[in-house]
Amino acid sequence: MSAQLLEKLARPELLAMQGYSSARMEAGPAPIVLNANENPWPPACDCDPDWRINRYPPPQPVTVVQRLAQIYAIPEQRLLITRGSDEGIDLLVRAFCRAGVDSISYCPPTFGMYAVSAAIQDARLVAIPLLQDNQWALDLEALVRTRAKLVFLCRPNNPTGHMLSIDTLQQLCKRLTDQALVIVDEAYIEFADQPDALTELARFPNLVVLRTLSKAWGMAGLRCGAVIAAPEIIRLLRKIMAPYPLSIATQELVGQALSEANVAQMRQRVRLLRQERERINHRLSGMACIHTCWPSQANFLLLKVADAGHLCSAAAHAGILIRNQSSQPGLADCVRISIGTPAENNSLLAFLATYQEPA
Repeated sequence: MSAQLLEKLARPELLAMQGYSSARMEAGPAPIVLNANENPWPPACDCDPDWRINRYPPPQPVTVVQRLAQIYAIPEQRLLITRGSDEGIDLLVRAFCRAGVDSISYCPPTFGMYAVSAAIQDARLVAIPLLQDNQWALDLEALVRTRAKLVFLCRPNNPTGHMLSIDTLQQLCKRLTDQALVIVDEAYIEFADQPDALTELARFPNLVVLRTLSKAWGMAGLRCGAVIAAPEIIRLLRKIMAPYPLSIATQELVGQALSEANVAQMRQRVRLLRQERERINHRLSGMACIHTCWPSQANFLLLKVADAGHLCSAAAHAGILIRNQSSQPGLADCVRISIGTPAENNSLLAFLATYQEPA
């Protein structure tokens, strides 16, 4: 990204801001650490003593940055490790949107945190609904006309499960080159059978990609994600994020979970979840209580039923939690079901096979 474009889009007061300089940023490792007002003794607890939890962690986990840069095949300076992709969304809105002045655009039905983060920042929300009658296609012309600073896209989209094509993404990035950042949330990309957006980063400096370890990687409880963007954007976001966003325990556990053995296990489990997704889609499509079961590129399915509230309540009574999506635009009486283990999926299918719609 050029300095001119960054100056045009970013909040000017943040560009001029120095940012907090933590003790860990100002100095490297040393045998005697007396610069951060820490307690010199760790507490008595059941954890590896080498974690030294009485000390502040690195602002960015070096091992995790190096490993994810390798896995994603990107330079390390393009990568910012965050507390899940939620923090990445919040940082981007705060960095580029002035309260009461700037706007973001998003495409409902989609992930709710884009709108929440914008509302917290008092950024104007411009909703450009997906075209349901055209297989949830993007309204490209309407998006370009919004003149928003940030355009949020979810790929595959949550909760519809459909996939934005690389060709459409390229068109949007090109047309918004000097106008906006195009932020592609690829939380579910590992479950898809199409290329990710990382291949387009070098071509489009206004492209930002969000990734998470919560879904395919199975680390939702550790809260670890990433913003992948031009180095200038990464440096700006580092200015405004918390000094020590990830705990030592999180950094250590994520580092262990990114081993070659665990990468192989993740890929095997993703293959199984994709197989289960197709099996369940096939079974549900033949059930009278399921009016529509949309195809999905993620680890969930979106269903249209007669009464979403009744179905969710009956499922909960049977010990199965599914999510009512009726509050989303265009999704009246729709539910989203996540793909579980084969045994969990069999229980869901057995419940649906005996479920009685309300009279």
